This record gives sequence, structure tokens and C-alpha cells, in this order.
Amino acid sequence: MIAVIQRVSESSVKVDGKTIGQIGKGLMVLLGIEDSDTQEDIDWLSKKIVNLRIFPDENEVMNRSLLDSGGDVLLISQFTLHASTKKGNRPSYIRAAKPDFAIPMYEKFILAIEAELGKKIETGEFGADMKVSLVNDGPVTIIIDSKNKM
Repeated sequence: MIAVIQRVSESSVKVDGKTIGQIGKGLMVLLGIEDSDTQEDIDWLSKKIVNLRIFPDENEVMNRSLLDSGGDVLLISQFTLHASTKKGNRPSYIRAAKPDFAIPMYEKFILAIEAELGKKIETGEFGADMKVSLVNDGPVTIIIDSKNKM
């Protein structure tokens, strides 16, 4: 699993012109799933995301986590995170999981983040043409690949 995590002051996602997910302060997370992902990847990555110390403390030092700051999460599935650009100019998405595997993994990831955070999160719509808006706070953007734990 690959996650692109952005600290935001606000973020939203629209499908067919209708807002389906929206948050204020928190994290907007793009999530890419591949066939080799397991429950272990879900557990590790969800813990890592909610505990990342990327929110400012009283001294403006990035020393607080999402849990500490009380922020929210907007989670968006994005298969293009697994794009391979090694050959030619047209990306290959062969590593990206097909929907029959990716959808249940995405749903499990939602539940894992909610359990870690102790509250519901906002999401996009898997497979939809989504319009994502955000105000990156900082800017702070972190990329984590669960296959690179060590």
C-alpha cells in the first residue's frame, strides 16, 4: 500500500458536482492498493498515519499527531499511485489491484483508520471520477509505502 498524506486546513471531494466528503483541519490521504497487500499492511499503515507527528505544538514544532490534534481524515482511493513509468511515456498500472481485491481492502482500511482514530472518517467513492480539493497546510506532504517498513 502506498499512501500520500497531506496535512490540510480543509479538503473535499466531489462526484458528479456533489460534495460527498469534506473535512477541516486534518489529513487528506490518497491510498493505492496492490495485490500483495495484506491485513498487516492495513494495520501498520493505519497506525502510522494517525500517529505521524506532523501537527504543530504550542511552540509551532511538528510534534503532535492526528490523534493529539483532534483532526479529521479524508481518504481517497487512487490506483495511479502504483504507476510504473520505467518504459515509454504511458504509465503502466499493472501493480495496482483490480477492484475485486482493492474494494474490500479499501473498506478494511477505512475501518482500521476509524478504529485507530476513534471516530468516523470521510471518504471518496471507489472507482468514481472524483474532483479533490485541498488546502495543503505547511505545505506538509508525506509518502509512505507499507512495503518499506524496515
